[in-house]
Amino acid sequence: MIEKRSRAPRTFDLFAGVGGSSWGAQGAGARIVGAVDSWRLAKETYGDNFNGVRFYRRKCEWLDPKTVLREIGRVELLIASPECTSHTCAKGNAARSDESRETAFQVTRFARVMEPRWIVVENVLHMQNWDRYEEWLEKLERLGYSVRQQVLNAADFGVPQSRKRLFVICDSERMPPEIVPSPRTPQREAKHIVDLNGDYRFSALRKRRQAAPTLERAQRAISAIGRRKPFLLVYYGTDGGGGWQGIDRPLRTVTTLDRFAYVRPTANGHEMRMLQVPELQKAMGFPANYRLKRGTRRDRIKLLGNAVCPPVMEAIVRTITMGLKG
Repeated sequence: MIEKRSRAPRTFDLFAGVGGSSWGAQGAGARIVGAVDSWRLAKETYGDNFNGVRFYRRKCEWLDPKTVLREIGRVELLIASPECTSHTCAKGNAARSDESRETAFQVTRFARVMEPRWIVVENVLHMQNWDRYEEWLEKLERLGYSVRQQVLNAADFGVPQSRKRLFVICDSERMPPEIVPSPRTPQREAKHIVDLNGDYRFSALRKRRQAAPTLERAQRAISAIGRRKPFLLVYYGTDGGGGWQGIDRPLRTVTTLDRFAYVRPTANGHEMRMLQVPELQKAMGFPANYRLKRGTRRDRIKLLGNAVCPPVMEAIVRTITMGLKG
């Protein structure tokens, strides 16, 4: 397998996207040496935030892991977020793509060649319902890995967002330890991401031509918490939350869609605005100095919605590499 381990495990990021997993792993002491993603905007944004990382802009299926290994050298940690669109319940009744779901097998293809000690795979919970999920796990085990499956909520790691994701954690030398949030890490509420000092334009909630469903959501919120408290409208969700949430709890899951509006009371009635990219960036656990300036607003929200919350990956990598000696 690997030769000599260092305190900074050399790491390759499959399906890297905007770099949430890489940033988290780096925060835990890993050295990111390579990444791959097919989206041009992801590559450019990744490059804005990571220096000296070999980035392959292409589909993982079209990349030869032997070539990667020859060009970047040995890898001790493989992190990956295979496509999740055709697993998630957000897909609704739309047709699923087997090709999309089977990108998970790129993890085993790269692992077979790279032989990293550790693998960390992130995906939506519904991946476990995939009819080839058990087959995929068995492939990892046949490669010599002990596998731990855990569902982790980003809110338990100091991220001001309720975001549950499946993490499949693999170690070729032992059973990976359970990932346990620190009891000293308090949950952070949505109010911590709202920029009350930003120069953002509000509009009247009850303006002419306001969509009826928006007004219905707002009325449910006002009926529940009164007219003097701010709240968030939540679009594109069917979790029984009534289309709104208070700001005194973690934000509902950030997706690739523009789905949150901040509503506040004023002397002239309620006014509202959509949450902005810097606020959503904070909700995902990215630091303020993470450069996310490329593309349209919609592009940046999509990049964030597809990302892994860095504090969660940081906790995982820190836990599995604990005690690593040079």
